[in-house]
Amino acid sequence: MKLIVQIPALNERDTIADVIRAIPRHIPGVDQVEVLIIDDGCTDDTVAVALATGADHVVRHTANKGLATAYQTGIDTALRLGADIIVNTDADNQYPGSEIPRLIAPILAGKADIVIGDRQVHQIEHFSPLKKALQHVGSAVVRWASETNVPDTVSGFRALSREAALRTFVTSDFSYTVENLIQAGKRRLTIATVPITTNPVKRPSRLHRGNWNFIKRQAAIIARTYTTYEPLKVFSYIAMFFAVPGILLLGRAAFIFIGRRLNILSATNDQSLLVGSVLVLMALIIFLIGLLADRVGGLRRLQEEILYRTRVNLVEQEEWRRTISVRLNRIERALGIDEEHTESVANDTSRTSG
Repeated sequence: MKLIVQIPALNERDTIADVIRAIPRHIPGVDQVEVLIIDDGCTDDTVAVALATGADHVVRHTANKGLATAYQTGIDTALRLGADIIVNTDADNQYPGSEIPRLIAPILAGKADIVIGDRQVHQIEHFSPLKKALQHVGSAVVRWASETNVPDTVSGFRALSREAALRTFVTSDFSYTVENLIQAGKRRLTIATVPITTNPVKRPSRLHRGNWNFIKRQAAIIARTYTTYEPLKVFSYIAMFFAVPGILLLGRAAFIFIGRRLNILSATNDQSLLVGSVLVLMALIIFLIGLLADRVGGLRRLQEEILYRTRVNLVEQEEWRRTISVRLNRIERALGIDEEHTESVANDTSRTSG
């Protein structure tokens, strides 16, 4: 059982060493614990400090691509490295590494696919009352959209089983937390939460420019992701917004028409008839768009299954290559064969198996 702790980092030389030192290297039920740094365009010596402190792997972006992309790069790299469990934590030392054993415990026990660390936002002293209230409302909306029961939906401290990592994929360019949670909920992955403590963060967030910017961008992600998985439901809601007043206006027009026929009313029904007809027609068009979007969603689900199987195949090929390399290295040590020649044989064998 291999655990890889991935740490997306952008110019975190002051805290990266503390983050790595706090990661436990011996956890019951885990054979190997390795640390993966995702260099998201660092311009300082973050990577050098990380390697000197004990980081095992580094994957680099040539320029800053954002947290969401860095997270997905880490997941893909960890899978290629043979991770059975992946833990994501922040490089600003917000999440204590000592909480990792508790975080992965439900996965080790086979009771969860994803575990999210609940920061217990209401107890965080440096969060203002406004920020706590916004976090509470935002998490409630995400719980509704994802059909999950996660208290702290934007927590970046989370653990994924290999299956969950293969099944989820980030498409947003802002943040992965909400999108992946909605994906996991719609795919019926088992999600658990573990209450955790947090360390004080000494700098403002680099992810967004204030609370309202964060809300605006996260709201866009929620709307886009929810519509992706529930297009017919979304367009039906919008259609009803136009259909209900349209039907009421047409009902009024019919009532006036009958009243005039019976010489009870003398009012005109032209405006109600015109506006009601337009609204009902708009509702019908929107509903038909929803039907088309639902069919497109079916194709997307098929594409996601193809992506999943492709990723599984790539991971299995990489595992096979590592197995062959280990066996050839043992033969090399036994027979004294040239190392460069052995690596060439391993690569040729890997390509043949693929």
